[in-house]
Amino acid sequence: MKNKKTAVGSVRKKYRKLQCIKTFFRTHDLVTAKQMLSSIMQYAVNGKDWLKKDRSAVLQIHQSLNLFIREGYMISKKTKKWQINALQDIGPPLMKGSLSDKEYENPLLVFKRAFKEYSIKEFEYFISRIVYFSQQIYRHGPESNLARPYIHLSKMLDAAYLLLERGIQKNDNKKIRNRN
Repeated sequence: MKNKKTAVGSVRKKYRKLQCIKTFFRTHDLVTAKQMLSSIMQYAVNGKDWLKKDRSAVLQIHQSLNLFIREGYMISKKTKKWQINALQDIGPPLMKGSLSDKEYENPLLVFKRAFKEYSIKEFEYFISRIVYFSQQIYRHGPESNLARPYIHLSKMLDAAYLLLERGIQKNDNKKIRNRN
């Protein structure tokens, strides 16, 4: 029985790869997710007005982004184990989104850099703050700089979309030890 559980667990783990990212983009297309994130950010920073979108849509994007962040963290930990499939055809510059040329070639770098600078809790706190401040008019706004986490999150959305488009595979390059 234990061997069957182990076998089933390994199959689940194999097919779970990027499942949360796939679900995120089934629920929110890339353009809509980035526009919603941008709107929430603008209203959070502005403070003179509040986001008049349906609050349930804002709550849904909040929860979806939190799950997206957790999956992004898992991706950042597996950058050495995964390899991005090669570029088929280089698209127009607009296809790169907010990514640099190096990040476009290897979207895993985006996740690695983002989670090197910020933790999961810091990203979740960022999302909670911008949603909170976008839902009300306030006199004293967010106490810290929101630009850096916003840029990282925007890049992660572009990179995740590229990962789904191009696909990933397990890196089979095995390091050879020197016997000296």
